[in-house]
Amino acid sequence: MKTAEAYIDAEHTFGAHNYHPLPLVAVSAQGVWVTDVAGGQYLDCISSYSALNQGHSHPRIVRALTEQAGRLALTSRAFHNDVLPRFLEKLTDYTGFEVALPMNTGAEATETAVKLVRRWGYRVKGIPADKAEIIVCHRAFHGRTTAAIAMSSDEEYRRDFGPFPAGFVHVAHGDIAALAAAITPYTAGFVLEPIQGEGGVNVAPEGYLRAVAELCRQQNVLFVADEIQTGFGRTGARFACDHEDVQADVLVVGKALGGGVYPVSAVLASRALMSLFEPGSHGSTFGGNPLAAAVGIAALEVIVEEKLAEKAALRGHELVTGIRNLNLPSIREVRGRGLLIGIELTLPARSVAEALLAEGIIAKDTHETVLRLAPPLIITAEEIALIPPALARALSHAGG
Repeated sequence: MKTAEAYIDAEHTFGAHNYHPLPLVAVSAQGVWVTDVAGGQYLDCISSYSALNQGHSHPRIVRALTEQAGRLALTSRAFHNDVLPRFLEKLTDYTGFEVALPMNTGAEATETAVKLVRRWGYRVKGIPADKAEIIVCHRAFHGRTTAAIAMSSDEEYRRDFGPFPAGFVHVAHGDIAALAAAITPYTAGFVLEPIQGEGGVNVAPEGYLRAVAELCRQQNVLFVADEIQTGFGRTGARFACDHEDVQADVLVVGKALGGGVYPVSAVLASRALMSLFEPGSHGSTFGGNPLAAAVGIAALEVIVEEKLAEKAALRGHELVTGIRNLNLPSIREVRGRGLLIGIELTLPARSVAEALLAEGIIAKDTHETVLRLAPPLIITAEEIALIPPALARALSHAGG
């Protein structure tokens, strides 16, 4: 068997260097635990950025994947299949929206939402051709396509990739006055992550989501909620918007919808709004394929039947309490909802993430000084209890 260093060297030799992974080479995983090439066990507190809400290799989801793959995997949308209708019904029932448009990745779903908002702006609101604007937030992250990085203010994502698609206006996340000031007759929509995950686990002030929904209604602007990372129980509710009993005009979902085994995403809206797409106006060869549909059905059933949102709320409270009780000077702030938690540190978060590996914990840094913890929602109280003392030791080792 090759060593971890041999695998990492091969990846560096034959792969593009657009990532800076932690020095861990996994060979298997089950539930919340990952096994490396040397047989070491690690508690996964990344969850592939919320794609693994149901845990690694959930038996029910893997069974749905393998059974469907052996029966019918792909039809494109040139003709119908028997799985997609059941998936669409289950997804719309779970989310409370009338119509779903399935895609593959979160970035594709974001692009779909942008197209839908712009078409609504021209055909319904009456914005002059090619003048539609969409308001987005500073430090937002909606994917890696050129339109998605145009929606971000982070220079790391944007450097040397221009020119960017026009029509995006940036405001501060959580600032309702800034949003109100940015709206013009050309504004078609506002795209918002209720909690900015990649941006540093930034939680908007209480009441902000309700204020956004009301302002958008008053100003005839579509409110688009990007819940790709925050959806499907991650924040201790079905969706992060549910914490303020808000339903956006357009909902963008992905990651956990694929149960950690297959890319599945979707855009959801009212029937009237989604009817702006007619045959030929938008599509995807793999979007809505029967394999994805079967996986999506199983992923949703696990979320509901295993009460993962409720578990995330309880386990998240335990984890935040445990971290705050450490009362360490190197921890400036602990923020988040459910099991999406950001720890603002006084030292580089990357060094802490690397020190945590030695403690058997996989966590990831974001925005220099923020350590993000987001374990699978199936994590137990006993497993949660392992994290705070490991973090204390890692901080000490990293100089905090």
